[in-house]
Amino acid sequence: MRRQRAHAAALALAAALLAGCSSTPAPVMDIALIGFNDFHGNLEPPRLAVPVPTEGGTVQVPAGGAAYFASAIASLKAQHPHHALVSAGDMVSASPLVSALFLDEPTVEAFNTMGVDFHAAGNHEFDKGWRELLRLQHGGCEKNTVREPCQLSQPFAGANFPILTANTLRADGGTLLPAIGLKRFTDNGHTITVGFIGLTLRATPTMVAPTGVAGLHFADEAETANALIPALRAQGADVIVVVLHEGGRTDAPVTAPGCQGLSGDIVPILERLDPAVDVVVSGHTHQAYVCDYGQVNPQRPFLLTSAGLYGTLLTEIRLAVATDTRRVQRKSARQVIVQGEPFTGAQGRVELQPNWPVFAPDARVAQLVARYREAAVPLAQRPVGQASGAFLRQRQPSGESVLGNLIADAQLAATRAPERGGAQISFMHPGGIRADLVPDAQGLVRYGQLFAVQPFGNSLVVRSFSGAQLQALLEQQFHSGSNSVQNPRVLSVSDGFGYRYDLSQPPGQRVSALTLQGRPIAPQERLRVAISSYLAAGGDNFTVFQQGQDDVGGGQDLDVFEDYLRTYSPVAPPRADRITRIAP
Repeated sequence: MRRQRAHAAALALAAALLAGCSSTPAPVMDIALIGFNDFHGNLEPPRLAVPVPTEGGTVQVPAGGAAYFASAIASLKAQHPHHALVSAGDMVSASPLVSALFLDEPTVEAFNTMGVDFHAAGNHEFDKGWRELLRLQHGGCEKNTVREPCQLSQPFAGANFPILTANTLRADGGTLLPAIGLKRFTDNGHTITVGFIGLTLRATPTMVAPTGVAGLHFADEAETANALIPALRAQGADVIVVVLHEGGRTDAPVTAPGCQGLSGDIVPILERLDPAVDVVVSGHTHQAYVCDYGQVNPQRPFLLTSAGLYGTLLTEIRLAVATDTRRVQRKSARQVIVQGEPFTGAQGRVELQPNWPVFAPDARVAQLVARYREAAVPLAQRPVGQASGAFLRQRQPSGESVLGNLIADAQLAATRAPERGGAQISFMHPGGIRADLVPDAQGLVRYGQLFAVQPFGNSLVVRSFSGAQLQALLEQQFHSGSNSVQNPRVLSVSDGFGYRYDLSQPPGQRVSALTLQGRPIAPQERLRVAISSYLAAGGDNFTVFQQGQDDVGGGQDLDVFEDYLRTYSPVAPPRADRITRIAP
């Protein structure tokens, strides 16, 4: 009997081992994340092309436009029954006129129609202040800016999707808006839960007017995400996705995966991020990349993606999640070009490319955009003046730009009179210039073009500074916050002002030979300076601008720009040699 029992046990063990060897892999659930970032209210096609390397050379594929974007999203959703659509910041602001004229309400409405699941607030969401961000989330017609809300929406309903601000903290320690979100997928009796953490870049206070973030604290991105993972797990999250408005760049082609040359402010964050994170959807740098970060650091094998800018690309992220362990087994991603219609730009005609999908416009979004466009057209088409050439924002070797110098000249002209502030110098920051200004074939410039150049609605301020303070603030172009020798933020200057700089010198000694109308500026001399309210509040890390005295307020930047072009028409492009850079 004992021998029979031993034999039976041996047979059972063998059967179990055989079953284990021949068992089929556990079933998986396929989940798709559709990611994008930095849409910036580009409802109409932005007249941009995505460069794609081919054996015959680089092909330019026309891309963008909200109606085509919505159609591409719908196509990806149809291919993946289990999906989530996520945006990694800067949905609004720095937007073209069709969105910005209406306080970006039409962009929020378009996102509602597209079925966005989660959006992480970017720095530009705070351009008009955190109260306006709350209005975009919750709706209503509270007036928080110089522009009128609810012009075509009565009342504005707000976003149907959560705007996540995990590291944006109020004085009481609570988050401004929700920190996390969950989406659950069920198939054949199995449920997989994906948890999302939405983060704004920590440097936001240096990029927006301080008044817009007053009372808020932006916590460390990695520390915030790591602290929230246990809470997500406790709520059942099997997959962890960080949606982060911070980014980098790689040397890989736009549409090709690869981590080669990965750099940028996101890297130190990734190096401290909990390896439990599965995917990081990023933004901010306007670069496109798909990087298996495990190739950079095997201890942190998350997938890192970014979809460029302005709705020209979507990132299709595919996750295979085991239904027994409830963990990601495989993950991959690719960029989808949102090709919709050809255009003619500064480089000539860009035609549709048949080797890439062409998306038909989504009817509902097209109708929404047409409604707002029709309301904006009379203002956008209004003639402003004549120009004898193009005004480009491309930085010259000195760091200044033709368009930046033109704006600085316009600001100085508007504030030079004693009763308007008595300005002698004006500065313009490059981040406040959002488009080139190119007249039509007849040399005509229209209001909509000006709006595209300066969409923020800043006002002018004239303040007094000493020559020593001017020297100190110019040093901040190369050594203040995110401003550095590697990432300088050179201000364009008004005619008559000049100086030299030498980046081979140590901080504090790089700027020299400040002059006004050809004469040296003494350290103790007091000068009147015209700047935007954004710079006056210390924006772009120029904290010295906050030290000025004897303020005189001026008009809105866009109105000043229009008046200048109208008054001095036809306007010629100014020279961009007011600043001298000494090699290297």
